[in-house]
Amino acid sequence: MSHLIRMSRRRLLASGGKAAVFVAATGIAPQFIRPGRAFAADALAPGMIGGPTGFDGAERYQYGPDTPEGRAVEAAKALKAAGKAPAKIVLGLSDGSIGQLTKPFPAGAPSIKDLWEKETGIQIEIVGLPNGQEFTKTMQDISTKGEAYDIYSTEWNRLGDLAETGGIAKLDDFVAKHKPEWDDPKQGYVNGAKGVSLLNQYRGSTYGVSLDGDFQTWVYRADLFGDAAEQKAFKDKYGYDLAPPKTWKQHSDVAAFFQRPDKGLFGSTDLRNQGWGYTNWYQRYVSMASPNQFLFGDDGKPLINSEQGIAATKEYVDSLAHHSPDAISWGWPEQYGNFAKGGAAMTCAFSNLPKFLDNAGNKDSAVTGKIGSMLPPGREIDGKLISRSVLWFSLTGMVSSQSKNPETAYLLLQWLGSARIYAWMSANPGGYLDPFRLSDFSDPLVRQTYHAYHMDVVRETVARTVPTINYPGATAFHNALDENLMASLTKAKTPEQAMADTEREWKKIARRIGEDKLLEAIKTNKEAWPTVLDPIS
Repeated sequence: MSHLIRMSRRRLLASGGKAAVFVAATGIAPQFIRPGRAFAADALAPGMIGGPTGFDGAERYQYGPDTPEGRAVEAAKALKAAGKAPAKIVLGLSDGSIGQLTKPFPAGAPSIKDLWEKETGIQIEIVGLPNGQEFTKTMQDISTKGEAYDIYSTEWNRLGDLAETGGIAKLDDFVAKHKPEWDDPKQGYVNGAKGVSLLNQYRGSTYGVSLDGDFQTWVYRADLFGDAAEQKAFKDKYGYDLAPPKTWKQHSDVAAFFQRPDKGLFGSTDLRNQGWGYTNWYQRYVSMASPNQFLFGDDGKPLINSEQGIAATKEYVDSLAHHSPDAISWGWPEQYGNFAKGGAAMTCAFSNLPKFLDNAGNKDSAVTGKIGSMLPPGREIDGKLISRSVLWFSLTGMVSSQSKNPETAYLLLQWLGSARIYAWMSANPGGYLDPFRLSDFSDPLVRQTYHAYHMDVVRETVARTVPTINYPGATAFHNALDENLMASLTKAKTPEQAMADTEREWKKIARRIGEDKLLEAIKTNKEAWPTVLDPIS
């Protein structure tokens, strides 16, 4: 799986993606460049001890001493003064994210990296990791005892595997001491303590600090949905109004209606390839019960070889009819490239799709000003709508157990992942660390970069998001599911066979890991699942 991800991201960066990031930067930045005002905010506001200056609105990202950012900086300075902090912290970070730490944004601002170094006197050495190889590089450092990094950054659901190896440090003591306030009801994670459990914890302890928000989010062509002729034709055919679909049945109707390959238009291009596609199976499966159709029962037994699992797989396979004929080979680059050309009515992607494609600076995009966002389709159960998305990839910072300075490394992560700094960083179009905190969704810079219409939907999508497997064996569990879904898509197996074979492999993996250990992790994982039920309208 990681090989496929690596190839896709490399291809993206080598072609359209890199250009998109650049174009996004050049297209967005001018909106914030205000000659004559850029340096008006060149000093900290009263009561503030740190934060950026030099641009209009900089005071929103400044902080006082009794804030997560202020405590992190003051503690790092104290460690430095006592000779207990290093000259530098080594941070391993995916290549596509580095720009958000090193490129000043907006005009007149310092970079994130420069600000930390100025305030603490501790340098940040960023070691770029090829996109998609973050976990491989982390495991290499752990297994060879290479001591190459103080901080790893890799997919959020690797926490379980990495914690079990002993390769990453438990952060509970530092969290208690420095108070990151991740569950703050106004600025913290969506769903408060549940959100913290989802993103930063494994078996009740903190092992990571979220630095990304890869909540899979649905978008659609607003121009098509708003076209009077399309609306009339749809209603004549299906008997109800054309609108962003709220159920999977409606999604199937709308996708079938817009499936016009002879005109270069596909109904829905949510991914179906190996390594990426199973996230879209997840959304169909977990919405089959209220509040959720779980992957494992409370006794630790797999639940996928069931009426719900087989039905979700049948839907997943049948929906190929509304995709490109070569959909099972499409990854993120093909999906984004097609949507930029106006080649799909709907798709599900990372939340940054409108940031790059609904962008006046991106002259290659034909859908600027034509994109809308919607909640994931769901199912009507017991008088309520069960709408679920999934968290996938999403970089998380973790302190290496080999670090000689774990507290300083944690303090840098607390500072980067805090409300004010993270909002400022995620607004920077120089990379793909996406917003996920409540404070991000209301921040003016973030809303302008990602678009206000999209941020509100992303916030509500996060509240309806289930975690992928994040306990020991996560890679093996997902590979087994992924391979059997691919076999089903290619007709090598029936949906019934695919689910039966996945169940059989999951049981083997569970026995290998230790069923008692796994059972505890499954129960903890379930605590992070959403309970939001929507009214049927």
